[in-house]
This record gives sequence, C-alpha cells and structure tokens, in this order.
Amino acid sequence: MARVEIRSESCKSCGYCVKFCPKAVLVIGKQVNSKGYECVEAQNMEACVACRTCAVMCPEAAIEICR
Repeated sequence: MARVEIRSESCKSCGYCVKFCPKAVLVIGKQVNSKGYECVEAQNMEACVACRTCAVMCPEAAIEICR
C-alpha cells in the first residue's frame, strides 16, 4: 500500500491535491501550520492507488508518495 507524506510546513492549503485526487484520499484538515494555513491530510489511504497526481499538482512540492 502506498503512503502519502505531506510536509505540513510547506502546505499552503491551495486544495489542488484534494481537487485532482481521483480517489478522494486527501482533505484539507484542521491542523494549522506555522504560516497559518490549514494543512492537507490523508484520510482514506486504503483507496490510494499511488498515481502521484497530488504530488504533481502541488505547487509547493509538499507531497511525496512512498511505497
């Protein structure tokens, strides 16, 4: 199973990863980073197919897919 790693300090809560994930794995969470942004979180990891769309769409390169 793939694992989504999110560097919360780099996340600016733009939502691109959430919008473009074909399996609805990611959500904008309630945790706020030091810059004041609510960070993206993985909530449905068992649905992840490791397509890496979230990582490609992230303008801050805050997401990495690990196996």
